[in-house]
Amino acid sequence: MPVHLAMATATWLGSRGALAPSNGAWPGSSPALRSLREELARVEPRPLAAAIDRAVQDRLNRFLQGIQSYRRHAYRRQAEPVPELWQEGATRLLDYRSSAARDRAPIVLVVPSLINRAYILDLMAERSLLRHLAGRGLRPLLVDWGRPGESERGFDLTAYIAGRLERALDAVLALAGGPVIVLGYCMGGLLALALATRRARDLAGLACLATPWDFHAEQPAQARLVGAIGAALEPLLGALGELPLDAMQTLFAGLDPLQVARKFLGFAGLDPESPRARLFVAVEDWLNDGVPLAAPVARECLTGWYGANTPAAGAWRVADRPVRPQSLDLPALVVVPDQDRIVPPASALALAAALPRATMLRPAAGHIGMIVGGTAVERLYRPLGDWLLRPA
Repeated sequence: MPVHLAMATATWLGSRGALAPSNGAWPGSSPALRSLREELARVEPRPLAAAIDRAVQDRLNRFLQGIQSYRRHAYRRQAEPVPELWQEGATRLLDYRSSAARDRAPIVLVVPSLINRAYILDLMAERSLLRHLAGRGLRPLLVDWGRPGESERGFDLTAYIAGRLERALDAVLALAGGPVIVLGYCMGGLLALALATRRARDLAGLACLATPWDFHAEQPAQARLVGAIGAALEPLLGALGELPLDAMQTLFAGLDPLQVARKFLGFAGLDPESPRARLFVAVEDWLNDGVPLAAPVARECLTGWYGANTPAAGAWRVADRPVRPQSLDLPALVVVPDQDRIVPPASALALAAALPRATMLRPAAGHIGMIVGGTAVERLYRPLGDWLLRPA
């Protein structure tokens, strides 16, 4: 939070300083800049400066009000207990089967990100993708990675995928008695894809939700910057053996410095008792409940995926085998939310183009809104359930 406060304050207070070049010395000659210079030339400087000061003060006050309202909100997540089928180290396999489901309900192995907690897929009673799918007659089994312990601190992506995730799949196959579908969300989609390329014979299908593939498809300079910052973090990774959550949040906050400020400005205007306010608090609590990344994983993701674009370049390898979706002969569903700011749509569309048997779903939603937003049931839950229940 101090980082977000500093970014917002510096940006808004900088508005006052931006008046100085309004005498026509601004660089650039775009029509928008020319028009703005002409308008400013017709305004008295002192009243304009006073108006900007008032606007900045008002915005800071509402931002702080939004933060205080969030911190004081009464909502606390009340999670229903979920049976645990398997555990290894910090990783658990949770069984979301409905009590009314038949014994041979189709099993879906659900793989979330390593960074954020898995319960975004079961956030609230009215916002739970997993419970919705269970209600449709499926049996979702969720991989809950947990917080890296001593055994996971040295893990790289190979250890997670070819080790931990494959052994979770083995436990699922022993239960299912036949191939299962694997579903991954965000970073979990890449893990699920790598698993599918290694164990295609054990799978009946692959679903990738908001999953990046070509990290340089949009804003390549920004992706390379993330890679460069990742390399600069090497002393921190070496000292701690992990990339802390605060460091990750600071890194990605720099890509959109006012994104958090916009969120809390909007929250300040909500009725605290409204469903929208409760959902905001639930999502914000989840975002702030992330876990650190093991240092080897952080290196692969930041300098490899973002910096060198290893997936799309064909250079990402798991246990010395390249991850190549082009070779995967499985039915696949690629879900690409068209308002995604975390995984640019072009990055995920590249995965759909690479998978030979891909079907695409493009909900009008954002990265997180697709999972828990007000239209999630209509735009994701139902069509996803239809695809998972399709005839083999």
